[in-house]
Amino acid sequence: MGRTVICPGSFDPVTFGHIDIITRAAGMFDHVIVGVFINMEKKPNFTVEERIGFLKRTVGHLPNVEIVGFDGLLADYARERGATAIVRGLRAVSDFEYEFQMALTNRKLNPELDTVFFASDAQYTYLSSSIVKNVASLGGDISNFVPACIYDEIFERLNTKGNH
Repeated sequence: MGRTVICPGSFDPVTFGHIDIITRAAGMFDHVIVGVFINMEKKPNFTVEERIGFLKRTVGHLPNVEIVGFDGLLADYARERGATAIVRGLRAVSDFEYEFQMALTNRKLNPELDTVFFASDAQYTYLSSSIVKNVASLGGDISNFVPACIYDEIFERLNTKGNH
């Protein structure tokens, strides 16, 4: 099957920054598993099925990308799926400390698993799902943050001001 990697995340909701990292990973690796965390402790705005649907509409056209939901330890899931690496995006230096800790932890749990860091495209360094949620909740335009094909669903769910 070649080199399989996992791009994990909550993707609540998916942004242009996520899409950029997934697309770049698909260009470098044979098989990219986009793993949507199923974490019952978090209170996501969108169900796992909705988040998977958003990803299928935005990156599902990439032939070597598989989109799945998963729970449990990422290191264990990677082992089950034969993944050799985790792909993570870094927006700023502030992301690095947390991501570095996670990379070392995952490697300790699964010594055959590496983490590959992609520097975020400069135009997305500020962008996060939290920014999308905050702007949309106040009725702001999120068209520069999420693709048009999922904009309405995301905006309608998050907009608490009733503007459109």
